Amino acid sequence: MNRIADKFGSYSKDDVVFLLKDLSRYSLEGSIEQREKNIQSGQHYSETLPIEYQPPENYLSLFWETLDEYKRKTALSTGVVSEQIWKKKGENAVLVSLARAGTPVGILIKRYLYEVYGVRLPHYSISIIRDRGIDENAIKHILNSHPGCNIQFVDGWTGKGAISVELTKACRQFHEHYGVLLDDTLAVLADPGFCTTLYGTREDFLIPSACLNSTVSGLVSRTVLNESLIGPEDYHGAKYYRELEEADVSNHYLSAITEEFSAIKQEAAELAAKIMENPGEACFKGMKEVQRIQEEFKIESINFVKPGVGETTRVLLRRLPWKILMRDPKSPYVRHIVMLARERNVEIIHYPDMSYTCCGLIKKTGEE
Repeated sequence: MNRIADKFGSYSKDDVVFLLKDLSRYSLEGSIEQREKNIQSGQHYSETLPIEYQPPENYLSLFWETLDEYKRKTALSTGVVSEQIWKKKGENAVLVSLARAGTPVGILIKRYLYEVYGVRLPHYSISIIRDRGIDENAIKHILNSHPGCNIQFVDGWTGKGAISVELTKACRQFHEHYGVLLDDTLAVLADPGFCTTLYGTREDFLIPSACLNSTVSGLVSRTVLNESLIGPEDYHGAKYYRELEEADVSNHYLSAITEEFSAIKQEAAELAAKIMENPGEACFKGMKEVQRIQEEFKIESINFVKPGVGETTRVLLRRLPWKILMRDPKSPYVRHIVMLARERNVEIIHYPDMSYTCCGLIKKTGEE
């Protein structure tokens, strides 16, 4: 039986309701090396969790610098995508962010629409897992709670488009199972992979929340789908890392971006109108680049190629990185990546022939 936890994560319930089973009492974490070995031996990544990387002081200082530098740009992208959601769906929209990178973005969209239009849209955060689909129990709860609503799925950014493809497949399956049509258009701040038509920008820029793990995402872990813990009627699961409260910057991050909204709202409305006139198509052009990189570097699985600033950061924070490709190693968007790569002794390759700012390559276990 699913019930919404009284307190899950460090966000206010006014900002977001997590539809996730609380797995905080279970030990699911393993070392990056062992977890990578297990994943590459066939265990699904959603069955376990990486140990949460706790960055050194100099990296945290860089996060605060980055936030100060890009808070306006992040706010503007939030405003642009929020304006489009409002024009398309209005008060009938329910925001459904994909935990966890989507969660702070969903909160920012909710706050922007309240500040500019005085409307408080419901916002839930739920799980979607590559190759395993979306949490249908969570979707059913939302539809039952808001009859006739128009769900708007939200994520942070696109890489090569795996989650966009997964969402489309999941919406199709939901229609087959329940006869309900869901809009599979994914709203994101940045769409460098050209995977959606609903975006704030298509520039591969640094969204500051990509720099950290749970400490900028409400102290919530990645989502978990492990059959020994998650029954057929349960929501997908996650952990609430209460022990990291002293390091938590989740709400500071939201406040810093939210404070920029009043200054950017007019520009956001103008940019949104231009995009709505000509959004361009979701042609997944990034996937073609990824396939080229996969061939050039003789990489076994396309899942080992992670393009874009956000995805490259994730590789360094929680996977076993092999190499990092950079279009321009001097770009301000990659300073934190350079720092992480040096800390982990990962080779950086200047790779100018790429539309993404950077791309992380995962190491095949057993190889040097």
